[in-house]
Amino acid sequence: MEMKNLEKAMDIYAKLVTGEDIKRGGANGSLYDDYYGNAEVYEIVGMMLKKLNLNIYEYKESLFLSAGEGNRIFGYTNEEMKKNIGVRYNRELYLCYFIMYEILLSFYSDSASYQFKEYIKIENVIAEVTKALSVFTKDIAIYDIEEEIQESFQTVALLWDELPASTGEKQEEIKASRASKASFVKLTFNFLVGENLFVEVNKRYYPTERFQAIVEHYFEEYRGQIYDSLSNMKLENEMEN
Repeated sequence: MEMKNLEKAMDIYAKLVTGEDIKRGGANGSLYDDYYGNAEVYEIVGMMLKKLNLNIYEYKESLFLSAGEGNRIFGYTNEEMKKNIGVRYNRELYLCYFIMYEILLSFYSDSASYQFKEYIKIENVIAEVTKALSVFTKDIAIYDIEEEIQESFQTVALLWDELPASTGEKQEEIKASRASKASFVKLTFNFLVGENLFVEVNKRYYPTERFQAIVEHYFEEYRGQIYDSLSNMKLENEMEN
């Protein structure tokens, strides 16, 4: 192993882990060229990231870093996520997770079907979440909300069903809070914007290249397992009813 290649690999890791861009033709363009043009640098970076449970993704001649599943150092625990998003209870956090997934599905449904949509708005997300959760609230009386199932889809659906669409504010005045469907979506989008996954312009949310890179590779690696699980749960629930 040549020391200069180790140094280049360390530079690539350092730039990515601190949130800097590595893009062909950009300020760190030489590192992009080193990564793809030098086999030893490529192998060293891959070995380092594997040991640290990190994933590296390439999208439109740019490199992006993402924490691997269960990464307790570079990822977030549920408690950290609650604090970062601004919710208090697990059921609220899981509702935000569900909102995130419906946002994701607004642009992708599988690895071969990117939907060429420029942006999404809060009202679009509300409609999709309501539609997706409706199967769990058709026979609301059969659901028990005891402690052991508070983290279930039924509980998330019940929470969503109880929320008003909004608190009477206009679209441009929606505040991030736990008071309504619109404010929950706003909370979620605020987190996604903070993670550089979306950019907000005039109440429209545009996905970043980081979002597109991570989501595209998620479908390639996991083949939509969350979507499959959700679909199976819906099907079983419909059969029971």
